[in-house]
Amino acid sequence: MTRRAAAIVLGVALNVMPVHAQDTVLTVNVSSADVYKGPSNVYPVIGHVPRGAVLHVSRNLGSWVKVAWPGAPDGVGYVHVTTGRLSPTTGAAPAAPVASMSSQSASTAPPPPTKVAPPPSHAPVTDRVPVHRQITAMPESHLLGVGGLIGSMSTFGATARAWRANRLGIQVGFTRDALVSDVAPGRVTSMQIEPAVIYSLFDRVSDYIWIRPYVGSAVSFRHQTLSAAVPGGTETPENGTGFRLFAGSELTFASAPRLGVSVDLGYRRFPTPFPGFEPDPISLSIAGHWYIK
Repeated sequence: MTRRAAAIVLGVALNVMPVHAQDTVLTVNVSSADVYKGPSNVYPVIGHVPRGAVLHVSRNLGSWVKVAWPGAPDGVGYVHVTTGRLSPTTGAAPAAPVASMSSQSASTAPPPPTKVAPPPSHAPVTDRVPVHRQITAMPESHLLGVGGLIGSMSTFGATARAWRANRLGIQVGFTRDALVSDVAPGRVTSMQIEPAVIYSLFDRVSDYIWIRPYVGSAVSFRHQTLSAAVPGGTETPENGTGFRLFAGSELTFASAPRLGVSVDLGYRRFPTPFPGFEPDPISLSIAGHWYIK
């Protein structure tokens, strides 16, 4: 099951398509919009855009848009969509950079139709013809996500993950797993609750993918039951507590900005009240979280 899930995740990663934002502008509707070096608030602010400014969007990343910004080392900046309104460009009013951008960037704007005179160079950006159709964009802040996971020992269940701005996060898993033995009859099934603390090492965000590696530790509260090998046999329940140390990475693709796919590898130590049913100390799990906030 784990190999099949890994193949599915790999297929999604190989076939994911970037989200483009051709012929789209962002009209700033707050008093001042911050321009970031990257599409995350963990990056430094490299500029500000006043209310009414119209920014040509080169790529829509879901909750962030990529715009031309000559003051940045690579010539681009990122603005959060909640600071403005996304709209398509119109023939009567092509999108143009704000006044703080270079004249070279302005020259790359698409030319207006021949029947309509272009706006004078001294006209403020607030005098542009308003657009009437609005493109909605749902911001994804990746603060709270819910989903499911599968892992080794035939593990499956539900999981929830929450992040804070300082890279610290918490995670809770409700899972079930099963274990058989080559030297002892029967089958051990376990139900467990596993609260964990996770820490994000850094955020690497590009136009196509957001990579968030992390490390963490968890405490496992387990209820285990040994079932007899024959039908109608007795069951022996036991409770115990263990722990798990793990490291992994969460991947978010531009075409599905609310979905985070995580793969982590860890070391676990669980109680073994039933001889012959010792779990493998190395664990592998794949999880998916749909961020609702």
